[in-house]
Amino acid sequence: MVRAIWKDKVIAETETYEMVEGNYYFPPDSVQKEFLKDSSTHTTCPFKGLASYFDVVVEGEVNKDAAWYYPEPKPGYEQIKNYVSFWKGVEIKE
Repeated sequence: MVRAIWKDKVIAETETYEMVEGNYYFPPDSVQKEFLKDSSTHTTCPFKGLASYFDVVVEGEVNKDAAWYYPEPKPGYEQIKNYVSFWKGVEIKE
């Protein structure tokens, strides 16, 4: 079981995930959406494509752009479409 935790709250939890470039990507249905707020931030990875972001919000505290996903990944990365990955202090525990 892999978990993404911030401020002692489990943001995502799964037994199945994708590992890409050292990052865990959680299936969309394993993520607790109540902790995510859409962000207007987007970045481009030359390999994976355009990334969209979420703020992680726990008890009113915002971790800006702490989660990202690829709604339309480039060829070769289709397996992570809409899967969510975390950073900025969100702890990943196996």
